[in-house]
Amino acid sequence: MKEYSTEKIRNILLASHSGAGKTILCEAFLHATGATTRMGRIEDGTTVSDFDEEEIRRTISLSTSVIPVEYRDVKINVLDTPGYTDFIGEVISALRVADGAVLLIDAVNGLEVGTEIAWDYCTRFNLPRFLLVNKMDRENANFRKALQTVEDYSETRLIPIQLPWGEKQDFKGVIDLLSMKAYKAQGKTAEEIPADMKDAAEEARMKLVEAAAEGDDVLLEKYLESGSLTEEEVIRGLTLVVQSGDFVPVLVSSGSNEIGVIRLLDAMVDIMPSPLSAAKIVAQGKAGEEILEPKDNAPLAIYVWKTTADPFVGKQTFLRVYAGTISPDARVWNQNKGIEERLGSVNVPRGKESLPVKVIHAGDICVVPKLTETSTTHTLCDKNHPLTLPVPEYPTSLYQVALSPKTQADSTKISSSLTRLCEEDMTLSWHFQTATKQTILQGMGDQHIDVAIRRAESKFQVGILMEEPKVPYQETITKSASAMYRHKKQTGGSGQFGEVHLKVSPLTDKEFDFTWDVFGGAISQSYSSSIQKGIQGVMKEGVIAGYPVSGVLVSVYDGKEHPVDSKPVAFEVAGREAFKLAIKDAAPVLLEPIMLVKITVPEAAMGDVMGDLNTRRARIQGMETQKGRSVVTANVPLTEMLRYTTTLRSMTGGRGVFSMEFDHTEVVPTHLAQAVIDAHTKEMESRKEE
Repeated sequence: MKEYSTEKIRNILLASHSGAGKTILCEAFLHATGATTRMGRIEDGTTVSDFDEEEIRRTISLSTSVIPVEYRDVKINVLDTPGYTDFIGEVISALRVADGAVLLIDAVNGLEVGTEIAWDYCTRFNLPRFLLVNKMDRENANFRKALQTVEDYSETRLIPIQLPWGEKQDFKGVIDLLSMKAYKAQGKTAEEIPADMKDAAEEARMKLVEAAAEGDDVLLEKYLESGSLTEEEVIRGLTLVVQSGDFVPVLVSSGSNEIGVIRLLDAMVDIMPSPLSAAKIVAQGKAGEEILEPKDNAPLAIYVWKTTADPFVGKQTFLRVYAGTISPDARVWNQNKGIEERLGSVNVPRGKESLPVKVIHAGDICVVPKLTETSTTHTLCDKNHPLTLPVPEYPTSLYQVALSPKTQADSTKISSSLTRLCEEDMTLSWHFQTATKQTILQGMGDQHIDVAIRRAESKFQVGILMEEPKVPYQETITKSASAMYRHKKQTGGSGQFGEVHLKVSPLTDKEFDFTWDVFGGAISQSYSSSIQKGIQGVMKEGVIAGYPVSGVLVSVYDGKEHPVDSKPVAFEVAGREAFKLAIKDAAPVLLEPIMLVKITVPEAAMGDVMGDLNTRRARIQGMETQKGRSVVTANVPLTEMLRYTTTLRSMTGGRGVFSMEFDHTEVVPTHLAQAVIDAHTKEMESRKEE
């Protein structure tokens, strides 16, 4: 692939609900511009965008693909993002490096939840956008109705720059309001607007010219004087109002039939900003904030927006060059790690292909293989001019599963595999839960987790078993109790002897405290550490249900020792067993984590959500309304929230979101606690039988 200078580059994101036609639109771009000889099909697994085994198996996009489209001597880096909400992290990473977006809606279904979410993120990123009404050839396609669904949702004004030439089976092309010409099929040749559409086109053109005139005082003055603007003037004004976010141009297409594809590419080239005119990025430099200049001779500034692990070619690192240039064998400074990396070959990605290039100019996107230390969100720069580029905020993943290795060999690989997966995907995270002794993987939903596990198995050859995570309960006591235990063991030669008397009491302000209250030297204080070791061993393992013990004050007040047989190990055992007996007599209870949950849902779903919360032992803390959406704050036990991601999604059609953080612990109701204790007892008995 040839080199493209900064002004000849467009970085455009495609986003929508799953199934609106992004991947097939990319196929149409490539075919219409001659990059491919035939269009691929999702059903056959032959599309350029969806090349991953999992994507082909599921017939949906799971990660963002870069599809460079060469048209009119401009390279449009099309970022084809997943539409399924579990993979929103991929969309956010792509939004971070895009300069504009095309949001697709299905001409039959109109605005769907995935497109709503993408629309809101584009607003958050201040990204200029087009709205594309796709699949205009479908049965029941309705341009006006589909457009209305977006107008009802968004406060930003929509301005059609195209009208559909027919609908459903009669959809044959687009009426272009910029050139006031009709374009049949792909749109390579212009013809006169049909007589029956002339009036509608004139009316829409007038609204378009008015909108374009708003972008520039000179244009507004000319329009008020003459009542018209040329095509070039309309494009100039439209470019300004689109970049400012005042208007969203509306276009039409049928990606699968390649109708309207060329005119869409024209609009991308003419109206969408190049990196030169896009919103400036502010980086953190040595002397404070620094505005990046998208120029080849500026200090190097590169953002790492995506990394993938490939079993055949190794680690692939996707970069957006914001300033400066890079070429093969260049050395760059990783500001996050404080190390130098050598780039090796530099390539332009196109699906799974990597096309080598000699120079990547400011504003372009590329991929480099086998960087050892560099991960997603890192900044690469000149060592002598250190910079840190801003990182977008990713949503907190709240869907959890517990993982265990299938075999002993897998257990050595599981940690490193999970770490590498989480480096690739910023919405995945993992940790070891000490209270339950489980490895926990967190993601955006069941599909997200399932894909991650399958990738670990195929890419890193590690076998993983999944189960629902246990709740990290704690054990504590509600009254004081005393106990003694004598450990005596005689096995020829010197034996073991230790006797410990201790008292346990509830402690509210800390997890554990220990006092030595032995008078008269009944046992030597040198055994104090051994007794504590035995007690703390039990505290980790639990007494009644296998969960850590906390909130206990232990006082050792008496005991006996033997001049020959007493040893530290004997007092460790005696301390451990005395502690267990005392806990059982101190009215032990289970404590459960209570979470502070904030749920945001459409007002229409409020009744269902409140009814469901009542079944989850929730205590409502407050309710408010924000921009037509209801926000509920509640305290809910964690055990009731383990699969809430899936429940909320089904109750609200995917429009509900929630955040959750630990708030405090409370005693588990007796009947629920007994079920947990019985399950632990049963598990321990089955282990003994094994």
